[in-house]
Amino acid sequence: MSHGRCATELEAIHQDILRMGTLVEEAIFDADRALSGQELLLAQKVIDGDDAIDDLEREIEAACVKLLALRRPLACDLRAVTTVFKVITDLERMGDHAHDIAAIAQRIGADRLIKPLIDIPRMSTLARQMVHESLDAFVRRDVALAQKVCKDDEPIDRLYTELYDELLLFIMQGNDTVRAGQALSLLFAARALERIADHATNIAERVIYLVTGTRVVRDHPSSTEL
Repeated sequence: MSHGRCATELEAIHQDILRMGTLVEEAIFDADRALSGQELLLAQKVIDGDDAIDDLEREIEAACVKLLALRRPLACDLRAVTTVFKVITDLERMGDHAHDIAAIAQRIGADRLIKPLIDIPRMSTLARQMVHESLDAFVRRDVALAQKVCKDDEPIDRLYTELYDELLLFIMQGNDTVRAGQALSLLFAARALERIADHATNIAERVIYLVTGTRVVRDHPSSTEL
């Protein structure tokens, strides 16, 4: 089959990836709102909506397999197709992390929050921007934008580390198991957002490799683990 036909089918796959990305961005936004505003119905919406993200991953994967089997794409397209497999895996995992945040919102329920949630919404906003820009960079083959996304991971790591230190104090006090339990739940939510940013960075790094053939070597240490 012609290179033009492959390019057309790849463009259709890219549009599906953008649809999947939109669902992921919405899930992150709604999960943050559900947690910060203690909106339990919204949390359930995020949990229920995870199936749509999973379904799109399977559809895109099937389209890529068909393209590889029937169209015999050229080497440059082959690298693009194999990159798609990795991108949709990252997106699916982002959706799982949004699901986890929504589940945490449900677990906390209507209990009074132990602190105003400021850093978590900030992390959510930055993470969603990274997701959006990483996919934009992928579709446009924009190395400069991909490099920006990689740099944007650092502020989220800093916010996570600061929040980790703050919430760890609630846990170490040990005289209030309810407060300690909620602090641990909030830490898991922050960790989920930090992981979403890492997945967006993965996509950006793959864009750089796709365009330049050069793999990015991360020079910063892993963030604090729970």
